Amino acid sequence: MKPLKPLDEALAELLGHAQPLHGADTVTTFDADGRVLAQGCISVLQVPPNDNSSMDGYAVRCADVGMAGTLLPVSQRIAAGSAGEPLQPGTAARIFTGAPVPEGADAILMQEDCESLSDERVRINAVPRPGQWIRRAGEDITRGAVVLEAGTRLTPAELGLAASIGLHQLQVARRPRVALFSTGDELVMPGDVPPEQMRPGAIYNSNRFFLRAMLLRLGCEVTDFGIVPDRREATIDALRAASSGHDLILTSGGVSVGEEDHIKPAVESLGTLDLWQIAMKPGKPFAYGRVESPEGGAHFMGLPGNPVSSFLTFALLVRPFLLRLQGVREVAPQAMAARADFAWPKADKRREFLRVRHNAAGGLDLFGNQSSGVLTSAAWGDGVVDNPAGQTIAPGDTVRFIAFSELLS
Repeated sequence: MKPLKPLDEALAELLGHAQPLHGADTVTTFDADGRVLAQGCISVLQVPPNDNSSMDGYAVRCADVGMAGTLLPVSQRIAAGSAGEPLQPGTAARIFTGAPVPEGADAILMQEDCESLSDERVRINAVPRPGQWIRRAGEDITRGAVVLEAGTRLTPAELGLAASIGLHQLQVARRPRVALFSTGDELVMPGDVPPEQMRPGAIYNSNRFFLRAMLLRLGCEVTDFGIVPDRREATIDALRAASSGHDLILTSGGVSVGEEDHIKPAVESLGTLDLWQIAMKPGKPFAYGRVESPEGGAHFMGLPGNPVSSFLTFALLVRPFLLRLQGVREVAPQAMAARADFAWPKADKRREFLRVRHNAAGGLDLFGNQSSGVLTSAAWGDGVVDNPAGQTIAPGDTVRFIAFSELLS
């Protein structure tokens, strides 16, 4: 029997096969949320374009305000989007947030520190410091700077950043095309058969729903091939059809070595396949290979059939692979230290991913049933504890927590 493959080793091997996809799409900046930049964004301007006020108030020369209570005539009013005249010595300019600082002014006083008088004068009730409340030209972005690098997965903040340098279109990696199907004669689609008419041994196909949703969240174009019967020829036909026009074929179930598991011989008849036993719990069986076709073929990944195993194996192996296909460099989920408010007294030889959620005291509670078939644990939890092999946990221990928000986006 082959030794179990460490998860990190399996991931490194997978990522070695994940060459960035050819081709790119041009999309509007409005429509680029979640896409991955294929080309870096270089600013042709500086932001802000000129010195401007970060407060509503008055622009002054510090030399004119030697003490609190100084009275100055208001010589002009400068709103955002307009340009003022040079500030004459001994005067103040009424100014608003975002408005250009007039030439000659070297400080802004917020309006709370000033008292407007009816005869177009202002009483300055604080002594300004040179440069206060002034946003300097280029302090956010300098001309020629690489604002966003290729391989950046775009978020709303980054869309705003791209827009701030005038980019209304972006070059992004094309979406991975994924063919999805499930294997298993026991599977039934919700809506096809009511619960009271389910035959003995039949179960509803939950994996197909969460896998499709996870793929869409990663920006994939998904073709759903449905449920493939547990017959070798049917499996071969599905694989052959899926290999055309797709970058990845993803299946759940059928990656064991039983007599009714036809994925291995079917994939091998059309390409290559490795069956891995990964040292993670849940999620031990995993398959990677290629299905060849005249168009060039597709990667193949086979997930275990148990729902939580399939869910977590996707999150920890398939997700980073799909991100790397799109050119993302940093694909590892971010973990944080957290306090366990539970006991896990029995260590396992495999690396465990325990479903947990935060409690009101700031610690983590453990879902009572950690079985690989209990999908309730993933719906109840807000993340997992990444527990090393051979490690027990006592209440109060510091553990490594990975939020589902990291794994599902």
